[in-house]
Amino acid sequence: MARLSPPREALSPRRRGFKWNVRLIFVLLVLAGISIGEIVREHRPSFLRPGAHLYAYVANTADGTLTAIDLVSLTAVATIPVGPSPSGIRAHPKRDEIWGVSTTGGYAWVLDARSGQIVARIPVGASPYAIDFSPDAKRAYVAASGSDTVVAIDCASRKIVARGRAGHRPWIARVTPDGKTVVVTNRSDSTVSLLDSATLASVATLPVAPQPEQIAFLPDGSKAFISSGSSDQISVVNLRKRSLVTNLHLGGTAGSFVMKSDGGELYVPSPDAHGLIIVDTWTNEVSDYVLLGSAPTRAVLSPDDQFLYVADSAASEIVPIQINFRQVLNLDVIKTGQQPRTLEFTPVGGMLLVVDTASDDLAVIRTIGCSQPGSTAGCLIAMVPVGRSPRDLAIKQF
Repeated sequence: MARLSPPREALSPRRRGFKWNVRLIFVLLVLAGISIGEIVREHRPSFLRPGAHLYAYVANTADGTLTAIDLVSLTAVATIPVGPSPSGIRAHPKRDEIWGVSTTGGYAWVLDARSGQIVARIPVGASPYAIDFSPDAKRAYVAASGSDTVVAIDCASRKIVARGRAGHRPWIARVTPDGKTVVVTNRSDSTVSLLDSATLASVATLPVAPQPEQIAFLPDGSKAFISSGSSDQISVVNLRKRSLVTNLHLGGTAGSFVMKSDGGELYVPSPDAHGLIIVDTWTNEVSDYVLLGSAPTRAVLSPDDQFLYVADSAASEIVPIQINFRQVLNLDVIKTGQQPRTLEFTPVGGMLLVVDTASDDLAVIRTIGCSQPGSTAGCLIAMVPVGRSPRDLAIKQF
């Protein structure tokens, strides 16, 4: 005969209390799970497919390491030794790899993003500073400042497939948008070398403003703009005619170059001029100036070309500008760590990452869906500690 359960009224107060406690714990666990899910979704970049990763990599010059940061959890997940004085790090456009150079070691290194392991070290010559990829991402180019050479590396085999001579103390080598020419800035003899990208044979050598450094191209590859490390000039080079067009005086030294996506304007933050200098790339003239602050040095455009974010290294802040209206959004200035240097947007999620060289951290700024009242350009959501004296930054989705 089946045993009947006692009626509800017959349960002891202790048993009834136990059942209510179990139910309460279950409800609390469900609510906690929902809350955690909401937090994860709040930080998880939009359009990041399930199972995908979005990492930032910061090169730390003082301790020869690379800090890998998970941009979903906003935490540093690995510290990877890469060699002394790492510099010029770049995410490979088509491979799950991060490339960079060791300036002191004289080699390029390759990090496999999935395993977090260094898979190659490629000797390139003394004192390399930067690396650039061909438009089809099959080759990498590195200038060796200490040996006055340029090398081309096959990205699949990681073998050097061509060598060429540059001028004295080549600073960087960059490939034109059509992939046909490598442009090299030579600091000590104030020239640029034009090399054939396939063979690295010399095509032309042109005089430019003193101590040339950075290079920006028009999207069609017809012109190159070259900064000077010791004067207020930028040099404009006609790449089709292989000739110097002009040395344009800016009124202040160039901190960096940012080319508008349509190529119509070149934005030049200048610490000497305490502002942003705007160059009309069609007329090769300064067309506008925007006063910013103490020492604006680096900048980056938002993906929609609406906002220019400028790092003021002396004021420890990021200054947003509505670039089409030349309007500085003073109420939206974003405080970060000390001496913000390198800025870059994530490919998804609308996050702006800023390397702070003096406070040894990475600032993460949300520019889409910012919950800060009154903010139209972005708000700081995290400061992630990295290694000592961080300098360069790369972002990889895999």
